[in-house]
Amino acid sequence: MDGGVMSQEEINALLNSSGDDETTSASVGELLSSDEKDAIGEIGNISMGTAATTLFSLVNRKVEISTPVVSFATWSDICDAYERPCVFIRIAYTVGLDGSNILVLKENDVKIITDLMMGGDGTNTEQELGELHLSAISEAMNQMMGSSATSLSSMLNKVIDISPPTADLVDLQDTVDESTIDEFLSGEFVKISFRMEIGDLIDSEIMQLYPVSFAKEMCSSVSKNMEEDTNSTAGARKKEPAPAVAPQPMPAPQPMPQQPMGQPMMMGQPMMGQPMMGMDMSQMYGQQVNVQPAQFQAFSGNMPMGFGPENIDLIMDVPLEVTVELGRTSKSIKEILDFAPGTIIELNRIAGEPIDVLVNGKYVAKGEVVIIEESYGIRITEIVK
Repeated sequence: MDGGVMSQEEINALLNSSGDDETTSASVGELLSSDEKDAIGEIGNISMGTAATTLFSLVNRKVEISTPVVSFATWSDICDAYERPCVFIRIAYTVGLDGSNILVLKENDVKIITDLMMGGDGTNTEQELGELHLSAISEAMNQMMGSSATSLSSMLNKVIDISPPTADLVDLQDTVDESTIDEFLSGEFVKISFRMEIGDLIDSEIMQLYPVSFAKEMCSSVSKNMEEDTNSTAGARKKEPAPAVAPQPMPAPQPMPQQPMGQPMMMGQPMMGQPMMGMDMSQMYGQQVNVQPAQFQAFSGNMPMGFGPENIDLIMDVPLEVTVELGRTSKSIKEILDFAPGTIIELNRIAGEPIDVLVNGKYVAKGEVVIIEESYGIRITEIVK
């Protein structure tokens, strides 16, 4: 550039670079079209509606999930909008779809749901979230998302299956650590927000996070299925109608037999076109029909000879499971959760009392415990009749 004047080549280069920037920003901004966002919302609405029904059967409380809201988000958006820490539940699709999504729940909501699943009233949320809670919420999500996959299979008209979900307690941070979160969370992704209510215990927001590519794949599957349905319907309409069948001439009506004046019609008198009760079929159709009484073999009082002795040797090699039961007791779920190394469990049997011997679960004998070299054994003291 000489004296502040730009050459034509420099002007063209400047214009081309500006156009490239606009194209790049437009491609980043338009991740999903409005139709694709509507399709994702409808998929989420149907799948989470089915999941809510399954969750109701697990917690025995009324579950309501609102209409989903589809938007785009980044990791910093999730960190700013959600409580810390929270539970990330990863669901991977193994059949029918290639991708995964993440369900985000608040820590306190997970405690309430797991307490309800264990028979509590949903108020036992003081203890720290541990492996038992994560295992229970994973099983709940396995059943919920399993039923959701079934609904999705019907919508996409193909088999869809998921892997067992995994749950992790994640402490949201502003910086993205790709070693602890999924790779797609480092960029822009699809966020589907629901409002979930469980009785009067939970009223909060849950989220589903999808990679953009996975969301586009689901939209493409829905569009393809709708096009196939439309084509099949149009093809059925194009089929020519079957030729009309020529009407058959109606038979001339038979004359009604004259009823004598003043004589009422008797009950049981046949109507026109119906055979008279007790009338021989040969009289009706003018054909000879061979009719004979049924022949049955007479019963005799002679009983069959007894069978020979059973050959029990045929079953001598069948293995049976022998169980020795020292005693039993019953505990509540709360007491079982308090088990720790050193806990003593009292059984319903007095010391020195004979123990039970069961064969395939059937009580057959009593016995006492003995030691054979370095192993326990049982000496039979009584056979139960």
